[in-house]
Amino acid sequence: MILAGAGHAHAQVLGSWGKKPVPGVELVVVSPHALAPYSGMVPGWLAGTYAYEDIVIDFPALCRQVGARWVAASIDQLDADPQCVHLDNGESLRYDWLSLNTGSTLTPPQGDFSACVLSMRPLSQLRTDYDQLLEHWHRSASIRPFQVTAVGGGAAGFESLLAVLRHLRTLRPDRKVQGALLTRGVELLPGYPAAARSTALRTLKDADVTVQLGAAWCDAVGQSSDLVLWATGAQAHPWQRSEARRGSLAVSAEGFVLIDNCLRSVSHPQIFSVGDCAQWQTPLPKAGVYAVRMGPVLAHNLHAALNAQPLQTYSPQTSFLSLLATADGSAIASRGCWSLSGRWAWHWKDHIDRRFIRRFATSSTQPVHIQGETP
Repeated sequence: MILAGAGHAHAQVLGSWGKKPVPGVELVVVSPHALAPYSGMVPGWLAGTYAYEDIVIDFPALCRQVGARWVAASIDQLDADPQCVHLDNGESLRYDWLSLNTGSTLTPPQGDFSACVLSMRPLSQLRTDYDQLLEHWHRSASIRPFQVTAVGGGAAGFESLLAVLRHLRTLRPDRKVQGALLTRGVELLPGYPAAARSTALRTLKDADVTVQLGAAWCDAVGQSSDLVLWATGAQAHPWQRSEARRGSLAVSAEGFVLIDNCLRSVSHPQIFSVGDCAQWQTPLPKAGVYAVRMGPVLAHNLHAALNAQPLQTYSPQTSFLSLLATADGSAIASRGCWSLSGRWAWHWKDHIDRRFIRRFATSSTQPVHIQGETP
C-alpha cells in the first residue's frame, strides 16, 4: 500500500497504523520533502513566532516508528489500470492500494517585473524561498521604503501578509515597510461572516495595508512591489492536470481527483484521495480542516479495504471554526455567522495547533515552543 504525499491525513493514517498494523502488508510513504509543515502554524512561522522545526511533522521518523518505508520522491505519472506510480527519481512502484494526499500548488506569475515572488504553495518550497528573503533582508543596507503586496483575498493572503510585515518590521525597525493586498474578488475573505471581514479590514488598516478589491494582477504591480506574496486559489499538481500523465484517473476540470463519499476515486476503487488534491462531490473549500477531519475516515477505510471490510462514509461539516492569526498577538475567530477577536483567540489557536503537531512527535523531534517562552 502506498501513501503518496505527506499531508495531515496521512500523518493520521501513520499514527493509526502504528497502533494497528496489518500483518503481511508493506506500507510505503512517498513524498519529496521529509519535513511536512502543518498549515495552521505557517502564519506563525512567517511572523517569526515559531521556528520552522516547531511546525513540521518529521515523516521519515514517523515512518521508522510505525514500520513504514519512506521514499523521497514525487509522483511524475500514474498508470492507474496496471496500478503503478512512476516517480521523479526514476523509480516505479506497483500498488494494491494507493492513497493520495499530496496537497495543492500555485503557479506564480512570470513576466518582466522586478519583485521577488513568494508562492504560498507548496509549503515545503516556501521555506527555502522565505529563508533566502530573510537572509537578504538582514544583509541589505538599504533604508528606502520596501513594498510588500499580497495577491489573493482569502485566508492565506490575509494571514501571510500580516505575518511577513510583522517579521520584516521587527527585524528592521529602521526601514519603512509598506503593505498592499490585491484581490479580484469584490470582498475580502469571501465566505466569512460580515463581522470577521470588518475586523480583518480594520486590522489591515492598522497595519498600514492598502486593500484593492476587484483588482487584477498585472506586471505593473510586480514592478511597483519589492515582494509579492502569491496566495491565489489552489491548483492541482501538473501530473493531475495532464491527461497523458494521469491516465484514466477521473479528475475535475481543474485536475482534482474526483472522490465518492468513502474518499475513493470514482473511477478506480483501489485509489483513495483526500485533502486539497481531491474534490468532493460538492466541491469543498481548500482548507486544512477538511483534510484533518478526513484523516480518521481514511485511516479506517484503508484498514477496512485491506481486510475486505465495510467502508465508512465521510460527512463534511457544514461549518467549522476558523481562527485567523493577525500577527499582533490576536486572532479572529469565526464559525457560521458569528465572529469575535482578541488575544484569547490567538491563545486558543496556538493551543489547538500545538496539540495537533504534538500528536506526531517522535523520539527524534522536539516539543513545540514559542520564542520568548520558557521551555
